[in-house]
Amino acid sequence: MKILSNIMVSSSILIMATSLEYANAQNKSIKMTNPLLQQSTLQYQAPSFNLIKEEYFKPAFEYGLEVHDKEILAIASNPAKPTFENTVLALELSGVDLKRAKVLFYNLTGSNTNPTLQSLETDYAPIFSAHDDKVHLNSKLYNRFKAIDLKVLKGEDRKLTEYYLQVFELAGANLSDADKQKMKDINGELASLGTLFGNKLLIARKNGAILFDNVSDLDGLSASDLAAAKIKATEAGHDGKYLIGLQNTTQQPLLQNLTNRATREKIFKSSWTRAEKNDDGDTRQVLEQMAKLRLQKAKLMGKKNFAEWKLQDQMAKTPERAMDLLAKIAVPAVAKAKSEAKEIQDLIDAQKGGFKLEPWDWDFYSEQVRKAKYDLDESQVKPYFELTTVLEKGVFFAAKKMYGITFKQRTDLPVYHPDVVAYEVFDTDGKSMAIYYLDFYTRDNKNGGAWMSSFVEQSHYLKQKPVIVNVYNFEKPINGAPSLISFDNVTTMFHEFGHTLHGLFANQNYASLSGTSVPRDFVEFPSQINEHAALDSEVLKNYALHYKTKEAIPQELIDKIKKAESFNSGYHVTELMAASTLDMSWHSVENEADFKPTLIFEKEALEKYGLLVNEVPTRYHTPYFAHIWSGGYSAGYYAYTWSKTLDYNVFDWMNANGGLTRENCERFRKYILSVGNSVDLNQAFKELIGHEMEIEPYLRNSGLLEK
Repeated sequence: MKILSNIMVSSSILIMATSLEYANAQNKSIKMTNPLLQQSTLQYQAPSFNLIKEEYFKPAFEYGLEVHDKEILAIASNPAKPTFENTVLALELSGVDLKRAKVLFYNLTGSNTNPTLQSLETDYAPIFSAHDDKVHLNSKLYNRFKAIDLKVLKGEDRKLTEYYLQVFELAGANLSDADKQKMKDINGELASLGTLFGNKLLIARKNGAILFDNVSDLDGLSASDLAAAKIKATEAGHDGKYLIGLQNTTQQPLLQNLTNRATREKIFKSSWTRAEKNDDGDTRQVLEQMAKLRLQKAKLMGKKNFAEWKLQDQMAKTPERAMDLLAKIAVPAVAKAKSEAKEIQDLIDAQKGGFKLEPWDWDFYSEQVRKAKYDLDESQVKPYFELTTVLEKGVFFAAKKMYGITFKQRTDLPVYHPDVVAYEVFDTDGKSMAIYYLDFYTRDNKNGGAWMSSFVEQSHYLKQKPVIVNVYNFEKPINGAPSLISFDNVTTMFHEFGHTLHGLFANQNYASLSGTSVPRDFVEFPSQINEHAALDSEVLKNYALHYKTKEAIPQELIDKIKKAESFNSGYHVTELMAASTLDMSWHSVENEADFKPTLIFEKEALEKYGLLVNEVPTRYHTPYFAHIWSGGYSAGYYAYTWSKTLDYNVFDWMNANGGLTRENCERFRKYILSVGNSVDLNQAFKELIGHEMEIEPYLRNSGLLEK
């Protein structure tokens, strides 16, 4: 029996060795044949989109997760004394394959998704959440970080260590084992629900499109708008009809042009109710579950509500400070909005309209008020804003004027969709510094809104230069028509490029501290500063060229645009304050019993803060408020206002010192754009302009107070 036992043991060892050898060979094969698991050979590791197939993601995820698990185990189990190199830097450099695959995957699911990618996203959301928990709730790993003496570290080494310690603590590394398991369960469920919310919202947006039989219902739309609506209807199987799709905000851009009031009402109500129709696009049950789980998560961490937990690493620090800012702005904003509403009602009455102003009337009649007050007609202005001209002679021209950087189109780089264009970026000394992609046009398989994202983050340690993308949702022109955009969309282009500048000028050793890896209520600040370049006289005259005549926009029109800059500010700020307050209300609940059905909760929250203004609906109605349920802005939508307040403080400082001069912009680059999260950002802001953030510049520059 002993001999037989030895033979069996030997056989088992041989089988195990053979199995391990086979597994290693299989992993090596996956690594060698899957482009997601290989560093791209294109310039700056720009993605090889031409080589990437949907079927590569799952094996890349599995391989990446397995390798990262081994790396984390090795770091946590290292018998050597914890040091920056063998613990902090080791963690920073781990998970390369997994990160590469995830970055590409989530960029695609946001901008060019399909059922296969959506299914993968649903499957892997809880897996990725569990993996993150495995890292950040790992007691052995956390204890190694705590054992490192911060006093001996300097600069980015110390900042990176402090950053990871905070990540561990915010994740719950100090919890008991039992509570850690509860946290893992909550995080996994939240990850799944967040993905489900996003997928439902895509369905709701698509289902919310409105079909019209008669072109007369769409009186007021341009020939190109009508042609686009007709093509959409044909593509949807309704030949000869007209289909109007929805954008992600409450108000829809076409409402300002539609003369038929019943049509406006139909479109507005379809937008407002898109995700509350008791169908497969209804998000209410999902978001209500998420709100409760987030409260449970905060309670586990010893906090009274989710907002208190979430804001610990933000500039505001507490929800009370964030709400104080919102409340101080909301009061004058609502007063201004009511004054604007009276002007519009007076116009309706003067035209013998015979009805009370409703939300679907606002844009149509406010456009008439603007025309009357400032003699400014959107149709006069739009021909001067052709998309490519705005980009190259506006956004790029301003970047050269302000920072000395230049751009060259690259047609040789593969892209993930035919509409995407690529550029190479060169610094002021002429040296190549980045690759930059743009994806302009709306698609049913693209998330709403506009954003900036990175395919490759800057890192001196890794010798990486940034590879960045800006994604938009502009209507695509048809039949060779020019791509004309509104001035609001021009501003959006400058805004998103401000995020790009933040990524381009990153100057950090470590990717985790690089570029836009900053607090949520700081990240919008650089993008909002760049919006001001759109109205800089020199810049505006360079890009505002009539698409037919190529003549520069007349000074008379420029003066009108600038005079009208704060027009409708009461409306715009109020809808923003309503959305921000709504977000904070959902995440400031302290007892689960205080949650109510979605529509009731929203109504009561807006009433409580004086923001339930019938004519001024919240920018995002709770059921389609993607920012806070699936977009990472939970308890953080106030960040736009906080960042805008920083922006107006700096804008005042710049104007007092000569405006958007090269000297001022280089100073902004030095103190803000190039530091990432490697310094104390409150201190950096103060060093830039000489004082802390003040609220008065916001109220004055936004038109809520007299300048």
